[in-house]
Amino acid sequence: MKALSGLIFSAALILTACKSDNPSTKVLTPNDFPITKTTATAPGMVAAANPHAVEAGLEILREGGSAVDAAIAVQTVLGLVEPQSSGIAGGAFMIVYDNQTGDVWFYNGRETAPAGVTPEMFLDETGNPIRYFEGITSGRATGVPGVMIMLDLAHKDYGKINWAKSFEPAINLAENGFEVSPRLAGLIKRAAGFGFGRQETVKNYFFDQDGNPHEIGFLRDNPAYAETLKSLQKNPRALLEPPIANQIIAVTQEEPLPGTMTLADMAAYHAQKEKALCGTYRDYTLCGAQPPSSGGIAVLSILGQLESFDMAELGNSLSGWHAFAEASFQAYADRDQYVADDDFVTVPTHEMLDKDYMKSRAANISMDSIISDVQAGNPVAFTRGKDATPDSPGTSHFTIIDKTGLTVSMTTTVESVFGSQRMVGGFMLNNQLTDFSFKTHDDSGNPIANAPAPGKRPRSSMAPMIAFGPDGRLAFTTGSPGGSSIIAYTAKTIIGMVDWGLSPQEAIELPNVIARNGSIRLEENKLDADIITGLETLGHKVVRSKGEISGLHIIKRNPDGSYTGGADPRREGIAKSE
Repeated sequence: MKALSGLIFSAALILTACKSDNPSTKVLTPNDFPITKTTATAPGMVAAANPHAVEAGLEILREGGSAVDAAIAVQTVLGLVEPQSSGIAGGAFMIVYDNQTGDVWFYNGRETAPAGVTPEMFLDETGNPIRYFEGITSGRATGVPGVMIMLDLAHKDYGKINWAKSFEPAINLAENGFEVSPRLAGLIKRAAGFGFGRQETVKNYFFDQDGNPHEIGFLRDNPAYAETLKSLQKNPRALLEPPIANQIIAVTQEEPLPGTMTLADMAAYHAQKEKALCGTYRDYTLCGAQPPSSGGIAVLSILGQLESFDMAELGNSLSGWHAFAEASFQAYADRDQYVADDDFVTVPTHEMLDKDYMKSRAANISMDSIISDVQAGNPVAFTRGKDATPDSPGTSHFTIIDKTGLTVSMTTTVESVFGSQRMVGGFMLNNQLTDFSFKTHDDSGNPIANAPAPGKRPRSSMAPMIAFGPDGRLAFTTGSPGGSSIIAYTAKTIIGMVDWGLSPQEAIELPNVIARNGSIRLEENKLDADIITGLETLGHKVVRSKGEISGLHIIKRNPDGSYTGGADPRREGIAKSE
């Protein structure tokens, strides 16, 4: 009965698929906005979460590679030195601005669910959701990896050097070793308290012979990863074909809760390319990821509501952050209810970002009180269930501009910290399928858009963005890791730069304020005490955080054509020019 109900549920959602000619489902693309060609006059720049990854990207740029070639180098190094956040067996979204044509593309490397999954895959025998941690470390949590297939697709479009060349920095580092960074050492130690290291391969790699986590500065080589990268040099689909694919499948089929992935699932995987999702804020145009990302829609939703307020006048104040929080509450509510993989369900993107609808949502916001019961709006006639998707922050973001002006903004992930905590071939496997809702229907019986289905891509919060100024030329890039908080992290940088005139670094270092599901979580040490108490006085439920896990990276184009970069001090990244 479970298999049958899964097929019925999937079929019902497929019947509402939005890939149609219906004008009401029209998605705004770069063609709808005055985005123009932008002549490059400066050396390239890379901003990423680890200095090794930045140097790898710069090395490829110096050798004549494009921003996409450099992205391959950055990704493969991050998978080595930052395995807790991303890797070659994960997924990614990438926005590419072709400054020669004015096109802005969305490359979709999100993982897909195997054909054997059912809507009940994360329910126990009583029909209740299993514990979240039980889900993420299970074999059934792993989706078919997509990031390398996505990069191969982009390389076919924009690569300037041989595909294999971009793997050399990571291969050299894996063979010669790298020093374990403070962040990696800290997360190994923290994860050990939650069972990390139960798999023998993981234990042997991240821990010493006595079972102690490797300390800061330990020289960690990874010959197995080097061999995997050499296979990818020869074949971009090496992870999805034997013999590596067989190894991945074997690990996912181990207990507990073995998965159903097969070679047929891997053979069926393909990356997607389409025009980016674009919208305006003030006199800027912002382009980001289409569904299954909810990040582009939700960031534009926050900004669309805030257009009704003079954020420049409100500034970095109680009123400014109150308005930001109220807009965030409503954007998250809409995102939770309506956004999922648009190959399977209708996502009313155009209606959700309609200017009149945004004004109607903004009308709910008062400077003197809070919205006491935030609900999703009604941009369309149909009803969706209230989402029940867990949240996990294991992700990384980087951005690159090469000397020709080709621009990349890419967010990449294995989902939770160290993914599914299962390792093969020197790399961590993703637990991306726990980005599906663990429930298929809400308490009222309405189907949840982001429920699991065979071949479906789970919804994501990743929000890589590229912004264009009033003249239609490149203005800046932005994006962050951080689970569903990505949306708030990214939106605050746009407000900081557009409304408050901040530099990339200043915008990154603004306090993180995340308003979702009835409470505001904020960085207590970065926000004025009077603002925090003022939010509480207004009636907000405030959760004071000692630190957030954003990893924002930004490159801004200056009026003279030079670039200014910013890297989040909350992680270990840098921004550096050729």
